[in-house]
Amino acid sequence: MKITDVKTYVTMPVEGLAWLFVEVETDEGITGLGECTDYFVNPHLVRGIEAVKPLVIGQDPANIEEIWQKIFHLHSDLNPRGYVSHLISAIDIALWDIKGKVLGVPIYQLLGGPVRTHVPLYTHPGTGTIDEIVASALRMKEEGFEATKTDPFAKQNEAGRGFVGADRVERLSRRAIAEGVEVMEALREALGEDYELMVDAHARFDVASAIAMCNALEHVDLTWVEEPTHVENHDSLKQVRQNTNVPLCVGERHFTRWDYLTILQEGLVDYIMPDVAWCGGISELRRIAALAEPYFVRVSPHDALGPASIAAGFQTCMTTPNLYKQECVSEWFPAFEKIITPMFDIREGSIWPSDRPGLGIELIHEEVERHAIDVDDPRALPGWYVKNED
Repeated sequence: MKITDVKTYVTMPVEGLAWLFVEVETDEGITGLGECTDYFVNPHLVRGIEAVKPLVIGQDPANIEEIWQKIFHLHSDLNPRGYVSHLISAIDIALWDIKGKVLGVPIYQLLGGPVRTHVPLYTHPGTGTIDEIVASALRMKEEGFEATKTDPFAKQNEAGRGFVGADRVERLSRRAIAEGVEVMEALREALGEDYELMVDAHARFDVASAIAMCNALEHVDLTWVEEPTHVENHDSLKQVRQNTNVPLCVGERHFTRWDYLTILQEGLVDYIMPDVAWCGGISELRRIAALAEPYFVRVSPHDALGPASIAAGFQTCMTTPNLYKQECVSEWFPAFEKIITPMFDIREGSIWPSDRPGLGIELIHEEVERHAIDVDDPRALPGWYVKNED
């Protein structure tokens, strides 16, 4: 069997959410599905997939690791952690999908078999007033989700509006911290003391703000504060670690095992959250999880993307001993149903496995085409991007 083509599809079944899928085709008619959606940088990723196609076409799709290593090391001048790891992710996921289809088994069976019966999920409440956020979280609790995450700190700077350089490192005012704490206190009171709550800081704050924010939230008993500072400098994370007792999590903006090594060796976090569509695919997510296991750090894959990413994360999570939960945005599930078949079996806040081979899902190409959008169309920018009108 040989790879004959690699195709990209950009589709937007929800306004402001353009998902980027990749399909790897073979000369035996078996096609694998992958994803590397990263909203604002999707145009670069589409062009990147075209650039690496010559390294993939003509290869045996069974040689997943060889293809992974070839793309990674031949792009070392670009620093393959990040941009290149996104490209690898989509192709890697698709190759695992092909292998599962050829052998007639789900991917998790190829990864050593399941260590659990299902994969628990956590999700996100809606936005709005405190009452609206709480009401949304209560609905999710009723649906069976046992954990939720939110960013309670209003963004002071929006991408695309005004200067977006140095002022992207935000300093939280006392009022902003107090308002964020009020949101989390309301969630704790409404959801109960045993419900798991997380705060996502989106790597926005300077060190002093991050420390003050974490300490102000300590009494809420959070599962974690995620990415309290910008990720480029581990010393900033170390300062937060040394000055707060709140559990910490990073990983959405870390790529490949090399990015995690120092963080784990220095004990800087309690949880990590690599994204299967960004970190290097199923192959690399497994390696990162294994790297974290001897440090007793739990893995909670990031996922705020499309359904192929959810499927790939699920297949890996089924075999991951040190799993916490897999992230999802449950309000997007109706959009998933528009473009994939079958929809995931989601019950009691968890995804349950099927015996379908590979990823277990296929794109509905008619619907993908119906919602297709040019990757350079301004409407394909993420919904949270605010265009500079100046």
